Amino acid sequence: MSVIRNQLTPADWVAAATHVLRDQSIDAVRVDVLAKVLNVTRGSFYWHFKDRQDLLERMLTGWRDAATEQIIHRFEKSGATPQMLIKELLLLPFRGQSAQNSAAIELAIREWARRDDLARQALEQVDAQRLAYVTRCFEALGFSAAEAKQRAFMLYGYMLSESLLRTQGTPEECQARRQFVEHTLLQPSAQAPQTSA
Repeated sequence: MSVIRNQLTPADWVAAATHVLRDQSIDAVRVDVLAKVLNVTRGSFYWHFKDRQDLLERMLTGWRDAATEQIIHRFEKSGATPQMLIKELLLLPFRGQSAQNSAAIELAIREWARRDDLARQALEQVDAQRLAYVTRCFEALGFSAAEAKQRAFMLYGYMLSESLLRTQGTPEECQARRQFVEHTLLQPSAQAPQTSA
């Protein structure tokens, strides 16, 4: 279906670029490819972007907002307890087609970040922001700052692993795995041994 140039928004270009990134690679995210996908001329791209670099920066910003800031904002507005938030985070990799699409985009960005400083910096910021948020959830449950940070890293590593290893195990095995991780992460820490004076 043809899209009239003045009906396209920067978001349309960013969405098309993100789909090409997900399905191919960052190398395929080029103005001529996107113009063909959107069925418009190359010139219409420059109504919205200075150049390809401008598009790439907005792609990363859009991904950060959708995959991190909007999720954190939604969780914060829900009024859920920290324990409920952690359980919700553990469920994110299992949210059907939406989770699969998000995981595919994130994996493509992680691949891009292996050889591009712009993407690497954006990815490091997103990882740090997510880890900081999850750390605060564990701190709110009474864990020390150091232990909350360790548990947050375990939870985040588990979420990334479920995205990478999506086909490993039956649905029942995946559920059992998630429940085991949830139980382990929320288990109070063992009493530290007393030291003699």
